[in-house]
Amino acid sequence: MALVLAPYSREPVDVGCVVEMLLVHDIVEIDAGDTFVYDTEAREHKEELEQRAADRLFAMVPGADGSRLRARWDEFEANSTPEARFAHSLDRLAPLLLNHANRGELWAEYGITADRVVALNSYIADGAPDLWTVARTLLDDAIARGWLEGEANQRGG
Repeated sequence: MALVLAPYSREPVDVGCVVEMLLVHDIVEIDAGDTFVYDTEAREHKEELEQRAADRLFAMVPGADGSRLRARWDEFEANSTPEARFAHSLDRLAPLLLNHANRGELWAEYGITADRVVALNSYIADGAPDLWTVARTLLDDAIARGWLEGEANQRGG
C-alpha cells in the first residue's frame, strides 16, 4: 500500500522508510498479539505488550541494524514525522478496506457502529486527507448497504 499510495500522503515521504516502518510495526504486533482495535479492554495493555515485544525482538538483531529498526518502530509509535503519519494512515486504512470488502462482517459480528469506526479511523486524514475522503465514501456505502449501523451525518471528520 505504501508504494502505491505514497502520492496521496499529505506531505512528501521517504517511501522506503514508510515500508520499513510498517513492517517493523507489524512484526511487533504479531509478536505481542495484535489487538482488535475496537476491543477497549484489550487495548489497555497493548502498549505494554508491544514495548516488551519490541525490546525482545530488536535486541535479537545485531548492531546498527537492530538500533535502526528499533528507531523506526519508535518513530512509528511517536507519530511525529510525515512518514509516521502516513504509515498510521495506511495502518488504519487497510482494515477499513477489508471490512468493506467483506461486507462489514466484523463490524456486524462485534456490533461496531459508524461513529466508532469514524472515531478510530478519522486520523487517516492526518497523513492522507484524500485517502480519508475515500474511506468516508466507503463508510457511506457500507451504511447504505446495511453493512454498518449508523448514519452518514454521524461520521464527522
